[in-house]
Amino acid sequence: MGVKVIPRAARVYIGCALLGAGACALPALRPGAATPWSTVALLAALYALCELPARCRVLGRPFGGSVPMGTGSFFPVLLAAALLLPPAAAALTALPGSLLARVDEPPAAPRRAWRAAATALAVWAAAQTAGALSCATALGHGPDAPDFPYALLPAGAAALTFCLALTALDGGIRATADGLPPRTAWRGLLGRALAPHAVHGLAGLMMAVLWRSSYGPVSALFVLLPMYISCWVFAQYHRERAAHQATIRALVQAVDIKDRYTRGHSERVGHASVLIARELGMAEERLDVVRFAGILHDVGKLGVPTRVLRKDGPLTPEERRVIELHPEYGHEMVRGIGFLGEARSAILHHHERMDGSGYPYGLRGEEIPEFARVVAVADSFDAMTSTRSYSRARPVPTAVAELERCAGSQFDPRMVAALVRALDRHGWRPAVTADEATPSVLPAPPVSPGGDVPTPREGKTPPQREAGAPPARAADASPARAVDGPVEDPDVRSRERA
Repeated sequence: MGVKVIPRAARVYIGCALLGAGACALPALRPGAATPWSTVALLAALYALCELPARCRVLGRPFGGSVPMGTGSFFPVLLAAALLLPPAAAALTALPGSLLARVDEPPAAPRRAWRAAATALAVWAAAQTAGALSCATALGHGPDAPDFPYALLPAGAAALTFCLALTALDGGIRATADGLPPRTAWRGLLGRALAPHAVHGLAGLMMAVLWRSSYGPVSALFVLLPMYISCWVFAQYHRERAAHQATIRALVQAVDIKDRYTRGHSERVGHASVLIARELGMAEERLDVVRFAGILHDVGKLGVPTRVLRKDGPLTPEERRVIELHPEYGHEMVRGIGFLGEARSAILHHHERMDGSGYPYGLRGEEIPEFARVVAVADSFDAMTSTRSYSRARPVPTAVAELERCAGSQFDPRMVAALVRALDRHGWRPAVTADEATPSVLPAPPVSPGGDVPTPREGKTPPQREAGAPPARAADASPARAVDGPVEDPDVRSRERA
């Protein structure tokens, strides 16, 4: 749920989940139910104890403030309960820990109630599946050894049922609380949950086997130690990732403050770069890096004098040469940031052209790094489709037609085709940037599919580059062109047409 005010439909949905959870747990509370209260109490207390550090700062301090975050880190305890207990009793074990779990966004009470109800229902369903497959017999008891590999079948089925139940319930709350269409609400939930829940199921089976062994419940606690360590490591990873995001946000904000004409441009180029990369079938781990490349492609403008970036009149040849240094400035700024990876080469080479007339090194064709070719298309597309204080946005079809016209000479045709497919699939929402000027009074400048600076200059000596970078080539000696576009115009740029 991503809203602070819970809609009526979501409140009804939560109420129904609570009623369902109550109906599932009620049989365990009836007189003569023969509920194994000692096991229920131990597992419920264990699950609640595991969730407490994420909510309590005092308990979280020994872990540097990074402890397993929220409900989900210790589902193996609940899956062990599903394998050990009758369904109604297993549902009860989920309630204390779910109610104590940390909630990051208000309102906390309904969110906790929802999480408790959904978790109890999922555990109940998992226990029903385990019981139907005679899990109690397969686990053995005391000196009786568990029946392997048959015990894997009820454990795996219980984990799958748990995953399916939670996925179905979470998709429902997304649809009712966030107003998402059903297909969108459930999209991707099951795929992301299957692998973690499979691991949780194996850990839950280990706990259940040890619990039923001659060593007793205490031995099952040893399963939690490696789990807690792995969760702590995962939390450290998220802290580092958050630090990376903060670093990038700071750099982008600095560029936006300095060059008001392209405010918001960086984020949109990052988004368009990811759309292209997905269409090309890039691996998931590369998508974040290509997004970083798009977001930071103009970070080198921090090294360009503000008076040059904001100049209203025509640029002198010297000022053009200064602006054309921004890819190299950007590369020098980020070359020590290890997590950027391939993004560094994209920052350096996103103004290269397929025909070799780009800068800073005049690379040609496949010599240009793949990420740089992606960002070049995304950068030019957003420059053409964004309304700024000095130019009116071109319609998306016009921008696409211009990209296709320049494919092969300026842009990689594969990247252009990938962007066209992504736009057909996802659409595009151009935005007003800079000072939110009224575009209706501005004349429409000639179409020019470029970024924000002019193109090749004469006599450029390549700076020292990273190991493995392509060899330098002499820059094209042709006249400078208007705003990176193929139309030559040595005297003006788009922002001077207002």
